[in-house]
Amino acid sequence: MPVRLVVALVVAALAVAAVGAWLWPGRDLPRPAALRAEPTSALYALVDSRQADAAPLTTAELFTPATQTLGALTRDAVEEFTDCDDALWGASAPGCTQALRATYTGAAIAGQFVIFNLPDGRTADALVTALRKDGFVRQAVPFDAARSRAEVRALGHFVTVSWAGSVAGGADLVQPLIALDALGHAVQARVLAAT
Repeated sequence: MPVRLVVALVVAALAVAAVGAWLWPGRDLPRPAALRAEPTSALYALVDSRQADAAPLTTAELFTPATQTLGALTRDAVEEFTDCDDALWGASAPGCTQALRATYTGAAIAGQFVIFNLPDGRTADALVTALRKDGFVRQAVPFDAARSRAEVRALGHFVTVSWAGSVAGGADLVQPLIALDALGHAVQARVLAAT
């Protein structure tokens, strides 16, 4: 077989592989229209590693009766994942031992909150970076992702994702997103307990 033919076949195979990677089914999964992402800070130094904060998260700790309703949103479901990648697409969470997710719905808005329990602040920051550009959390409740906003935060060895979107019309997403993001205050309680 002539060398030129072999080279042409290799180039063609690489081109097909590149197009396949570009068209990969997970690539077009929903992402928020607006996303704010923050790395961890010194405020969470006392819970910067799972070694310093070994107790696993519980659904009762995060999703209390007081958080059954968040403004116009009502909690529909709570799930716990032992394989954190089941809650993600296009990104991975190495060393993650659990992810907890709650979904909320309202007349014009729906949303979800997910928290990941990672080994340390460095891996939490890496997941924040991946969610900013490579993939995102799986959408677990119907809303228009093209009219949605999300907050992603590393809080020590945890990562929280708050995501709210419009169900009908051009609903204001600021207050629902703030309410969802406040579910992450459970991590601040862990910081206070560690002092």
